[in-house]
Amino acid sequence: MSFEFFIAKRIYADQSADGERFSRPAIRVALLGVAIGLAVMLISLAVVLGFKREVSSKVIGFGSHIQVVSITQNQRYEMLPVLTNDSLVKTIEGIRGIKHVQKFANKLGILKTDDDFCGLNFKGIGEDYDKSFLESCLAQGEMPSFSADEASNEIVISQKVASDLGVKVGDKIFAYFMGEENMRARRLTIAGVFETHMADYDENLAVTDIYTVRRLNGWEKEQSSGLEITVHDFEQVDELTRTLHFLHRNTDRNGVTYGVFSIKEIAENTFAWLAVLDMNVMMILVLMMLVSAFTVVSGLLIIMLERINMIGTLKVLGATNASVRKVFNRFSIMLVGRGLLWGNAVGLLLCILQQQFKIVSLDASVYYIDAVPIAFDWLLILLVNIITILVSIAVISGSSHLISIGKPSETIRFE
Repeated sequence: MSFEFFIAKRIYADQSADGERFSRPAIRVALLGVAIGLAVMLISLAVVLGFKREVSSKVIGFGSHIQVVSITQNQRYEMLPVLTNDSLVKTIEGIRGIKHVQKFANKLGILKTDDDFCGLNFKGIGEDYDKSFLESCLAQGEMPSFSADEASNEIVISQKVASDLGVKVGDKIFAYFMGEENMRARRLTIAGVFETHMADYDENLAVTDIYTVRRLNGWEKEQSSGLEITVHDFEQVDELTRTLHFLHRNTDRNGVTYGVFSIKEIAENTFAWLAVLDMNVMMILVLMMLVSAFTVVSGLLIIMLERINMIGTLKVLGATNASVRKVFNRFSIMLVGRGLLWGNAVGLLLCILQQQFKIVSLDASVYYIDAVPIAFDWLLILLVNIITILVSIAVISGSSHLISIGKPSETIRFE
């Protein structure tokens, strides 16, 4: 054990010596400052990551990462169908980074009961559609096995629409659609009810089979509203969107123009809001680091002032300024280390409790989710700890330099 570490350990352990009236509270305040600061940083990071994951997963769940759609309108301002044959699907699936390609078709219509009605976008899907996200959002019932070859006469609606219309799973309901010359009606069975807490979907969307939607639109089997494409790595969305731009502004054999858009373009406002969350958490991290550094420096300066006689004695006995600085640097590192230990323990424990038991609830109509979400990124947590250590070492080194200013005779006389 080095001389500097031995003295630092004695200072850290001996907080009840005569005359050191402020050492104990100063150490406690510094310790709490580091622990609370780190805990707040970890909780803020976990909450923001949780919000981003929950909101983006819902947006991506209904729209995938990239969409290839029609950008040609008819005289009624409806989008014309694009050709989505197997050849095009296989070409897109062959691109490195593409995970899955699925077809969809849209049709505006009305659900009507004896007492009320509701206008919705009917989204038709087939057996190629990845229903895992829709199934995870189900509040009641089940997700039918929709087909592109036959009508299921089943529909999945949101909890809000079911409440507004006063219907439930198993009920039969009439859907009305505007045709070329007259109104068409379909009698559908409610197979499931989903709930996302996002108004754009809960108030406007219903899911049925793509066969029915195509027939209502008068489309051929190879025609759809577009393709939804999922990728393996979300970080590659922009790059893969550019790769697929060989389709953008090109036309199919019917003269309909393709458009290629990433989910960041389709849900631009949502992703802009998520970017603002990143800025907010960065501000919180910086502020908490400054608070932690300030408490450590304040505690260190109080300890040095109370130990000024000891500093003078060490210098008289031959200790150099560098040696004395090392004493207080090691003392501060022990203090910061203990603060980091408590901060990690408290911060992660609170995050785990919230994740498991949803202690803090939210208004789902405002925040899209019913409880504060938590997500862990262990690399970021490690990075926050490392940056906190580096910042602490920097401010400790600067403040401990003050002890080399005084002369031994002056420091010994100080009382």
